Amino acid sequence: MNGGAAFVAISLVVLHLVSDSSANSHGYQPQKTSSVKNPKSAANDGLSFDYYQESCPGLEGIIHKSVNEWLKRDPTLAASLIRLHFHDCSVRGCDASILLDHKGSERRANASKTLRGFEVINDIKEAVEKKCPRKVSCADILTAVARDATVEVGGPFWMVPYGRKDGRVSLSKEAEMVPMGREKVTQLVEFFQSKGMNVLDLVVLSGMHTIGRSSCGALQYRLYNFQGTGKPDPSIDQKYLNFLRRKCRWASENVDLDAKTPNTFDVQYYKNLERKMGLLSTDQMLYNDSRTFPLVAALASQPSVFLDQVAVSMVKLGNILDFPGQDGEIRANCNSVNPSYY
Repeated sequence: MNGGAAFVAISLVVLHLVSDSSANSHGYQPQKTSSVKNPKSAANDGLSFDYYQESCPGLEGIIHKSVNEWLKRDPTLAASLIRLHFHDCSVRGCDASILLDHKGSERRANASKTLRGFEVINDIKEAVEKKCPRKVSCADILTAVARDATVEVGGPFWMVPYGRKDGRVSLSKEAEMVPMGREKVTQLVEFFQSKGMNVLDLVVLSGMHTIGRSSCGALQYRLYNFQGTGKPDPSIDQKYLNFLRRKCRWASENVDLDAKTPNTFDVQYYKNLERKMGLLSTDQMLYNDSRTFPLVAALASQPSVFLDQVAVSMVKLGNILDFPGQDGEIRANCNSVNPSYY
């Protein structure tokens, strides 16, 4: 066995161990608080699975019903809702700061222009307020919605610990910190580490690009003038390049992140990287970097491990809390802080 094959084999063992010992869709054991251990972990901030057991016992049913109805009308919202959750947790932790709609907020930033799904959260918040007024945070709703959206498109189920508070601060300049598809792998690794996550989480959550779309404007530089060379990115398969040039004649068009099975939650994303068919530069570089390649290769051949690890990594993402719970609030409207704050 050569060095590369041995590295992949070791990665497979590690993936199995992580999935078997962590929260996943097949063997999840509910606890009072999250088992994720990192400086910003839920365990340190009192999240629990029974947080709304008395104050809003029908919460998950309300969320599930609404997400199901919205996705029946527009299946493309699933990926958008998952992305909205990622953008929220990437800035100030999972505090619903991305939902605040005022001048200079994250939501108004250039980096947030393509975000969608706000109306889904507002619809659910309205329904929840009727049943449990001023009990459930927008941050908890958004986290549960991302889980239910994943399940609706064929992804794994995981239990969501609750108790997040809604933040009162949202700054557009901070939204620019969220990875946008042009970063180097080292930048991505450092960003994830700053949130208490690791390289495995990076590769797994990138695999959520098994569904969803990107605007053509975000990748045209790869098609025509990569790094100022006047030529396309050499890491793109030639046939795929020709397809993308036909598809993306206009920056306003959209293209599937997974060209092969765009509507199926599977490991085709990783197989595409092996064929030089990663849509975003940050996708394809995962296959070309020694730190991430073994994990890409392992996940491409292990669908069940991918599904299990998605649950683990999404729990970790949802447990990023950058401020103490007492510093937040329960918003009456997800788009604005409560008037008493002023």
